[in-house]
Order: sequence, then C-alpha cells, then structure tokens
Amino acid sequence: MADDESARFAAGQSALVVPVPEAEPRVRDLRNRFDPAARAGVPAHITVVFPFLHGSLVDAATCAALDEIFGRHQYFDVRFDKCGRFPGVLYLAPVPDDPLRRLTDAVVARWPEVRPYGGKYEPHPHLTVAQGQDDTVLDEIESELQPALPFTARVPTVDLVVHNGTAWQHRASFALR
Repeated sequence: MADDESARFAAGQSALVVPVPEAEPRVRDLRNRFDPAARAGVPAHITVVFPFLHGSLVDAATCAALDEIFGRHQYFDVRFDKCGRFPGVLYLAPVPDDPLRRLTDAVVARWPEVRPYGGKYEPHPHLTVAQGQDDTVLDEIESELQPALPFTARVPTVDLVVHNGTAWQHRASFALR
C-alpha cells in the first residue's frame, strides 16, 4: 500500500485493493519477510486507493456507492511477467494496467478529497513484493522471484480493508461485472 509509509499504519485508515490470490504462492514468503503490509495482514494486492476514507466514515451508503462504481467495470485479467522498481521497492507490474487506473479514477471522481497516496505519488498500479531494502537486497529478491514468472490473474473484485490499530481487516468486497 503506502510503500514508504507502511510502518505508520493508523487505526481507522482504509484502502481499496484488488486481491491477487494467484500471486500468493509466488510472493507470500518474500512479502512476509520484506513487506510490512503483508505482516500487517494484507494479502498480495494491487492498491486502487490508499488512503481511502477513514473507516468511521465508511457506512452503508458509502458501500452502496462503491458497489455501484465498481459494478460499472468489467472484470479483467492481468499478466505479471516482470518486476519493476521504485526507490527501495520491488514490485510486480500488471499488464494491462489501464483497467486498474480506471478503477482509481472512478473512486477519485466520486470522492475528489481522496488523493491516492495522499497526493505524494502519481498512482502506478503494482503489486509490492518488498520495500525498505537497498538495491543489493532487491536484486536478490528479484532473482528469487523470476522463476515464478509469468502468471495471469483474474480481477473480479475490489476489497475494502480497514486498519484496526494492529492489523488490516477485510470489511467488504465489491464485484466487477
């Protein structure tokens, strides 16, 4: 999720994420060692919007709006065949990423006060594998990950997760059509 701020998750923070269960057997061990979001209970995922609304503001009307927004989008498949990097971060790059960008844009169009990554970064769809590591460690992780590529994943839902102060918890899922 918030790649350089993962150690600072706060109670009530929420996020909209695309779970990628097909990635779990390939990245679980690496994420558990090198991604604080994994250790905080978030499965392999692609972030749609983080942070989203404070969890206390997410009510039935919010969920109905999310259901309507995501229900306008067709489910799709993505392929992961290469790694990418941000400073200190190794990720898997989904192709195509346009459908994921459209999901983000749709949420931001409805809630313009929600700025992905707090406005610090331009949204760039990715599945974080490791963060907070130097390039040498990221090189080793990438070498370990390469034999597990490529793979394809279906994107049928977007999940709402909320941090309870200790861990991220699943609150709702919204189906794509």
